[in-house]
Amino acid sequence: MTDPTHKTVTGVTSRPGPAGPESPLLRWLLLGWAAVHAVFAAGCYAVGVPLFGLGPHRVPAVLNWFAVAVAVLAAGAALAASRARPGGRSVLRRALWVLAGLSLVSGFSLLMDVIALLTGALPDSLPATAHHALGLLGALVLAANARTGRVSSAVPSISAAGEGGPSRRVRLAVRAGVIAFLPYATMKTIWATGGTYAGVSGAEVLAASRRNGASGLWLALEARGLDPTALLAVLGCLLLFALIRPWGQVFPRRSPFLAGRPVPRWLLLTPALIGAATLLPYGLLGGGYLVLASFGALELAAGDFGPGADGLLVSWTGLVGFSGYGVALVVATRSYWLRTRTRTRARTGIRTVAR
Repeated sequence: MTDPTHKTVTGVTSRPGPAGPESPLLRWLLLGWAAVHAVFAAGCYAVGVPLFGLGPHRVPAVLNWFAVAVAVLAAGAALAASRARPGGRSVLRRALWVLAGLSLVSGFSLLMDVIALLTGALPDSLPATAHHALGLLGALVLAANARTGRVSSAVPSISAAGEGGPSRRVRLAVRAGVIAFLPYATMKTIWATGGTYAGVSGAEVLAASRRNGASGLWLALEARGLDPTALLAVLGCLLLFALIRPWGQVFPRRSPFLAGRPVPRWLLLTPALIGAATLLPYGLLGGGYLVLASFGALELAAGDFGPGADGLLVSWTGLVGFSGYGVALVVATRSYWLRTRTRTRARTGIRTVAR
């Protein structure tokens, strides 16, 4: 109800709202992305550059046509949705969601490429890195287009918008994600402090980092017992807790110049969405690869950690850490997205009704 004297909202009941407008800008962004990705993937095939792989194994370049097909289908679905009737638009929007998921297959290991660049090393394949970036960008653009034009909900009540934190399930998922990272961080710390894990000594790991072109900062941290990837894992865990704690929505009182101000949603959602969109597919595909390698169906590349059981132990330690964290990040990001979106909608609804 609305108080007619003061023009303020004392409660808003939930009811269906009007359909959201179609966005020509988003549609043109999708069409531009589809053209660039299709031409890029087809060009890489023409010169024999594979864009997909499992671990160190590159698959034949003919699989590049998978990326071309996703891009072409996405462009076709977007164009059809702009001309279709409401019932047809609903079906096409579902198709766009499916294509967004397929585009993640192209972008699943972008985070690993970013970590390599941050530590001063080049990724194994620069074309593959560009393909990963295009795949993740496509997933975001496809998801944005799939959301346009759908029926929106009414603004929830003020009390519902201002109350409620993450559920117990979300908090448990975050704790599980942090625990999953502990073996990986322990392994890296053992090597950084000169110890031996899975038959590999810290000195061998440091020598491998030098051979692989690690930056001076990376080598300096490792030489002092601080592994950079273990430090990044700590930052990742802080991101998880920021997504579920109050200080992830409002800057704490001790924050200089920012105390009490709302935390911009994009500040946490940008790294969270990139991490979630890359680590979950990475865990699924990497898990399948290691299962096949564990049963001898595929040969695990020796790399810097040696073949056989030692190499598998190192690989499984890393996979459990990254995939477990990825699942927790997906759960926490979804919870944060919904909770902060509800608060934003409530503020917008209050301003609208007050007029």
